[in-house]
Amino acid sequence: MTLIYLWRNRERPAPLSKRWIKVWAKRVFNLPGLLNITLRRLRYKFKGATVGKLVAFGRIDLHGTAKRLTVGERSFIGSNVNLALHEKIVIGNRVVINNNVQLLAGSHDTQDSAWQMIAKPIVIKDYAWVAYNAIILPGVTIGKGAVVGAGAVVSRAVPDYAVVVGNPAKIVGQRNRELSYSPVDLCAPFEAWLGTPTKQEMINEQINDNCIEDKLC
Repeated sequence: MTLIYLWRNRERPAPLSKRWIKVWAKRVFNLPGLLNITLRRLRYKFKGATVGKLVAFGRIDLHGTAKRLTVGERSFIGSNVNLALHEKIVIGNRVVINNNVQLLAGSHDTQDSAWQMIAKPIVIKDYAWVAYNAIILPGVTIGKGAVVGAGAVVSRAVPDYAVVVGNPAKIVGQRNRELSYSPVDLCAPFEAWLGTPTKQEMINEQINDNCIEDKLC
């Protein structure tokens, strides 16, 4: 569980040092937020969603069957995110979905006289970042490490590490492929316990991830 992980991996400054006082003050201050994150995660799992370790949920709007939602480890989903679960929505590991994003797995056929529902799954792969107020339409796959700019409307697949903006979203650049961060570690209620990782720790974690991905260890 999240709380057990944070306790076992907590920063341990010298007792009664200035750092110790600062760290524990941050932990007390952020305790309500940490409890809210934990309760939301448990609530969505109870409803049937598949949720990995250390996922941070804001206050999201979940419409449809929660069993259609899958979220990988260490991903962050902000507040006022609308998940229209007419079909599956699969969110990978270490994904960031900022506030007010709309993930719409269903729409209507404008050419159908009966205005029938069209439902297609949405897939958001590892390390992707969907920025504030973006809209992801049915059937879209967001590639690994890709960035969807604020306010973008995405109706087609986004390649790995591509940066897209606008309506309709278009590729405007490429992202660095050496990604090693865990977005939830930077979330204040988690960071209060774990501390801020050093650059070398992040590099070591990326090496380990690549080793596992390539089946070398």
